[in-house]
Amino acid sequence: MKKAIIAFSILCVLVLIPYSVYYAYHIGLWRANYVSLDAYPVQGLDVSHHQGEINWAAIPTDQFKFVYIKATEGGDFSDTRFQQNWPAAQQAGLKVGAYHFFTLCSEGKKQADHFIKTVPKGVLDLPPAIDLEFVGNCTGRPTRAAFEKELRDYIRKIEKHYQIQPVLYVTYEFYDAYMVRGPFGRYPLWLRDVWGIPLRTDWHIWQYAENGKVAGIKGPVDLNVMREQP
Repeated sequence: MKKAIIAFSILCVLVLIPYSVYYAYHIGLWRANYVSLDAYPVQGLDVSHHQGEINWAAIPTDQFKFVYIKATEGGDFSDTRFQQNWPAAQQAGLKVGAYHFFTLCSEGKKQADHFIKTVPKGVLDLPPAIDLEFVGNCTGRPTRAAFEKELRDYIRKIEKHYQIQPVLYVTYEFYDAYMVRGPFGRYPLWLRDVWGIPLRTDWHIWQYAENGKVAGIKGPVDLNVMREQP
């Protein structure tokens, strides 16, 4: 009987420890990357409707200088908080950019038209960004050539309309699958690495955490640094 109790207790500990670690990470009690203002003076956030209603006046602008706000996804989804977030963020003193989640199951031109319709010229301080990742994307995977065509079509319309190069947000997985030795090397990279320093050194923005705790935002939020002043 004692052996059974001991075995059960050990099993509970083995289950509870990883769960506790995961829960603590999820709510932002710990993370792998911490950066200093001295080393990275241009720090920022990226947000979407997942953060809910944000108290922009409470955001510590002595630390955070910029924010990218989700505007659109695919050819027809508009983020429900974008129209409220971008003017409120600017009023709080942050430099503001908008990003589009690029889906692999929609034409690039259609997606660009949707972003252009949603994000007027002149309302943003930073170049538009394109979110390229597999998480939350379509289950289908186009060929490399097909992907390059659709992304090229998207970028052409965006550049023509906003008269500026977009920023490409990429995960390692997506970059390795579609963008190594691809035709998009001249575009600024926004790299995601929440577990260590980026493997590539040519990044323009680095997303170093996904579970930041920031005044004015109720849940976890993505944290970023930028190489240059926004």
